[in-house]
Amino acid sequence: MTALTTLAPAKINLTLHVLGRRAGDGYHALESLVAFARVGDTLSLEPGDALSLDVSGPTAGTAGPTDDNLVLRAARHLAAGVPGLRVGAFKLDKRLPVAAGIGGGSSDAAAALRLLAQLNDLPLDHPAIVASARAAGADVPVCLDPRARMMRGAGEELGPALGLAPLPVLLINPGVPVSTAPVFEALGLRVGETLSGADHPVIAPGLDLNGVLAAIAPARNDLEAPALTVAPIVGDALRDLRDQPGCRLARMSGSGATVFAVFTGELAAESAARTIRASRPAWWVEPTTLS
Repeated sequence: MTALTTLAPAKINLTLHVLGRRAGDGYHALESLVAFARVGDTLSLEPGDALSLDVSGPTAGTAGPTDDNLVLRAARHLAAGVPGLRVGAFKLDKRLPVAAGIGGGSSDAAAALRLLAQLNDLPLDHPAIVASARAAGADVPVCLDPRARMMRGAGEELGPALGLAPLPVLLINPGVPVSTAPVFEALGLRVGETLSGADHPVIAPGLDLNGVLAAIAPARNDLEAPALTVAPIVGDALRDLRDQPGCRLARMSGSGATVFAVFTGELAAESAARTIRASRPAWWVEPTTLS
């Protein structure tokens, strides 16, 4: 059998409301509209007797120890839960920045589960697949079927796919890794404490570009302010985006440091990318679409 291949797309939090910190387990309760880019890492699986992983690509050096990679963690968990699971050799072409607020490692793990599901004729809603996704990390379940949807709780509550129109965006990472924990620490919520703020807007299915922008404009990313105290350069990246012609909305994704802007069209996003690349040659700058 030939190798199976899939894209592990960047996950973008178009909104991210922090509702509070749960008393039972201490996790932060979130409400977030998530969409996925057409850029990402690429994962392939060559069927074989043993489970292995080879990591290469521009950002492979910052991805951490291979044996602790989320691809292997998710695959091992699934193999433990499904006797006789067919496995093989994974090859990961790592292109997304690491610790960037765009779910690169989570999307890689979800891609591994998709490939193993395909190899073993398992549906993505198979209990063992779902359990392995949850065990691998809070963002892995939403990345299993990478389509725009609402995510709630600590990532365990997923809404239906929304079928939103593709959004022309520009993604920027200023090259500073930002771990999630310090950002949540800077938010400063105690266990059992809630965070005040307007309710998340209802996101109707099938919205076009203007409909999406109208729906998410009143929303926010509650981690943006604490992230600015951890990595002030996030503010520079947001200002660069907001200065570009055609920028309709600019916001941080996840816990940073990646930021995004929604543009009037793909040509405007590409023009902004050229401008910012010229002035910020060390930054990761990617025009793409979200859906």
